[in-house]
Amino acid sequence: MIDISTDFFRRLPKAELHLHLEGSIRPETAFELAQKNGVALLKPGQDLADLYDYDDLAKFLNAYTAIAGVVLSADDFHRVTYEMLEDCAVSGARHVEFFISPHAHDVSFDVQFRGIRRGMAEARDALGISCFMAPGINRELGPEAAEVYFDTCAQLGGDDMAGVGLDYFEAPYPPDPFAPLYDRARAAGYQVTAHAGEGGPAAYVAGAMDALGCRRIDHGYAVMDDPALVARCREAQILFTCCPSTTKYTTHWRDLTDPDHPIRKMKEAGLNVTINSDDPPFFFTTLAQEYEIAYRDMGFTLADIKASILQGIQGSWLSQDQRVALAKNWAVEIDDLIATYVG
Repeated sequence: MIDISTDFFRRLPKAELHLHLEGSIRPETAFELAQKNGVALLKPGQDLADLYDYDDLAKFLNAYTAIAGVVLSADDFHRVTYEMLEDCAVSGARHVEFFISPHAHDVSFDVQFRGIRRGMAEARDALGISCFMAPGINRELGPEAAEVYFDTCAQLGGDDMAGVGLDYFEAPYPPDPFAPLYDRARAAGYQVTAHAGEGGPAAYVAGAMDALGCRRIDHGYAVMDDPALVARCREAQILFTCCPSTTKYTTHWRDLTDPDHPIRKMKEAGLNVTINSDDPPFFFTTLAQEYEIAYRDMGFTLADIKASILQGIQGSWLSQDQRVALAKNWAVEIDDLIATYVG
């Protein structure tokens, strides 16, 4: 492995396809908004670092919910959205598709959407970044509540709300009961994805494909437990939006250098794997760092890094013409960066 500077990974053009707005709130912003809005974010004797101390998915989601609770006004949503996209741009992201969790806030959806859209518009103008949002369905609330949630979001939807996702605690909430909602979403022209195979079994990955019609799976690590499913995913060119640092906190795959780490094994099995940051401040990372981790710790070659980036833009929700043009331009730019930094 050739030693390459961190700046190389920052300068690589990228798409960020697995990112949560609430999970991207800067810690200092969370603290400031809590003070401004009179929210008791911290318990007596606790400091901000204590809030970011967790070792499983359930504890992480508790912290995620607490942070989400400090964002209360359209101005707050504008701020956190712009800051999220600004951080993406610093890491080299040119296109971002991020999840929102409107049900995590005690604020009307209309207020949230107005603020988020202001942040998106400002980022497009100031940073030259393109972006889509996708409501993430809290699977723990059940299919009936999800239908109401989706309808509320769809009423506020526009061209910038390109898709819908399924997230929160996986087991014991398989994807299959959400099939009618996903049928409706696809019929209405929305793209679809789902968290599967992070805390749930390989059957949840299959369910997201078969019941929900997903061609994109968020995480998906348990796929490696089912060789037949791996072959299916490889043949169908399913895209997996993987997040290396997240696995250190929310799964039992804590060692990113482990030869048996599923992200490494997914890449070695010929699956389409793109690298993403998920909830960067919560996992003490950035998108650029995640690509550097893939290279330094997970067996990705520079050719693998390039392939991952191009698979990401090809699996995005941009138009076919946009995807083709960006993939062509980015391939040249990546090759030039490799030549500059490696020789």
